[in-house]
Parts: sequence; C-alpha cells; structure tokens
Amino acid sequence: MGQVLTRIHDTDNGLTVERVQDVEPVLDGCHARRVSGMTGSSEMRHVASLPLVLVERYCNTHGITFNEFMSDTKHAKEMVNDPALAAFRIWEGKL
Repeated sequence: MGQVLTRIHDTDNGLTVERVQDVEPVLDGCHARRVSGMTGSSEMRHVASLPLVLVERYCNTHGITFNEFMSDTKHAKEMVNDPALAAFRIWEGKL
C-alpha cells in the first residue's frame, strides 16, 4: 500500500508528528479493481482499500485508538461511506 513516512517537526509549541503516505498507487488499484469488476463474491465483498494514514487521521479526529477502530465496524463503515473518500471504494454498494 505504500510506505508510511514519519516526520517530526520541532516548533516553538513543541514537537509535531507528521505521517505521510503516497496514496496514488492505492487509488490506481481501487480504480482498476472497480472497473474490472474485481469486487469479491456476494459473501465477501472487497469494499475499499483505505490507506493507513487515512485510518490514523480518522482515529485522531475521533479520539479513538486503532484497536477501537478495528473492534467496531461502525468506524470502517463511516469511512467507506464518506463521500470525500469515494475514490478508495471498490464496490459501489452502500454499507
């Protein structure tokens, strides 16, 4: 899915951690699977590919841990149904 880089910035207000990932390959892969119909089976849909940096941003924004994100499907559903993240969807159905 692409390498995630961590950059630490020292500012007057303290340290800031920045996480960066090139998501273009993920977007290209999602588009290719979507147009080719490679969305899995009716029992197991491949709905989306969400880059780690977007999941981390979601966790930070919502004040949850990664474990909480993984433990409750409502978080992934919220991300997959977010119109701003539509390019990462593979299956066009609604969750």
